[in-house]
Parts: sequence; C-alpha cells; structure tokens
Amino acid sequence: MEKIKIAIGSDHGGYELKKYLFDELLKKGYEVTDCGTYTKDSCNYPEFAIKVATLVQRNHADYGILICNSGEGMCIAANKFDGVRCGLIYNEEVARLVKEHNNCNIIAFGANYISQEEALKDTMIFLNTKFAQGRHSVRLSIINEIEKNN
Repeated sequence: MEKIKIAIGSDHGGYELKKYLFDELLKKGYEVTDCGTYTKDSCNYPEFAIKVATLVQRNHADYGILICNSGEGMCIAANKFDGVRCGLIYNEEVARLVKEHNNCNIIAFGANYISQEEALKDTMIFLNTKFAQGRHSVRLSIINEIEKNN
C-alpha cells in the first residue's frame, strides 16, 4: 500500500507546531514534505500556503497542513487555489466534519490557539475520516460551480 503524502508548511508563528507535527507524522509512517519556513524569522505566510496548495492541487501530495498564528491567513490563501478546500481546525468535531462533509484536502491550525497534542489528535481524526458523499457531494458540486464561474 502506498504511503499517504502530506505537505506541511507554516510561517514563523507556526514553526514550532509544524516541526512537531512533521516529526510525529513521519513516526506514524506518513510521507511528509516540509515546505518551510525553516526558522522563526519573520516571513510571509502566503508563500508557504502557495507551496502546500500547489503540491495538493497538482496531486503531488494527498493532503496539506498549514499553520500560522491564527490559521485564518493560511486558510484564506490556500482556498484561492482551484480544487483546494482548506478548513480551519479548532476541535475534534470540526476535524471530522471538514473531511466528512466538505472533503477538505488541506487543514489549517492557529498555533496560538491549539496545543501540539490537540493538533496531532485533530490531524489524525481528519486523516482517518472518510468523505460521506451523498448530499455533501451535491453541495461540493455547487461550490465547484462557484469556483469555475468566478
């Protein structure tokens, strides 16, 4: 069975959480690509959202994880990419729902608002949840039409 490929990126505010998740996901057997940043020096979060979203959009990664202070900026930037659905995760239920209902392929965390352990738990919930399809597929089709027409 082929390993699940995950692209992960952060700005300086999410650097520590990114390092933690990167290491833990490798230990769990995932193939993880670190898209930066590689230091705590101030940087621009959209640059890392672009790297991760591009890998997911081009199917070079199955999923993406983005981290900044609030998670909002990363989420906004990633959702500018055609075919990318990024959800901001802040608890276990949302971690499940963004996959089950929205079939997200990227998740974002706000490092200032979640512990490392909770972020890992939420990541695993996301990765192990299946898309429910059915009525949710209809809703995603509507979103895809919005994307296509705007």
